[in-house]
Amino acid sequence: MSTPPCGDASKVLRFLGDNAMLLLMKMLLRAIVFLAMLFVVLYVGVNNTHSIEFSFPLLLTKKIQATAAIVYFAVFAVGVVAGLALGSSGGKNKPRSEGKKTA
Repeated sequence: MSTPPCGDASKVLRFLGDNAMLLLMKMLLRAIVFLAMLFVVLYVGVNNTHSIEFSFPLLLTKKIQATAAIVYFAVFAVGVVAGLALGSSGGKNKPRSEGKKTA
């Protein structure tokens, strides 16, 4: 039996080190949580089709009349974008000093 062209997964994980498995588990957990939140949004959207009035006096001058699902999805989307903006490091990695001593 021949090995697949991508190679053995255990060799790849050994090459990447111990942090690779931790990073993979973190990514998997984040994906599962995001999909669970997306399921809740879709579930609420399917079951709340009635029209509501949405007001946000700080940004909106008049009330918005829309279905509850659209308003709920819009609030969810704003939360996702805000979370991505706050959670991203902007691509700036701080160099670690290897001679740093901890007390």
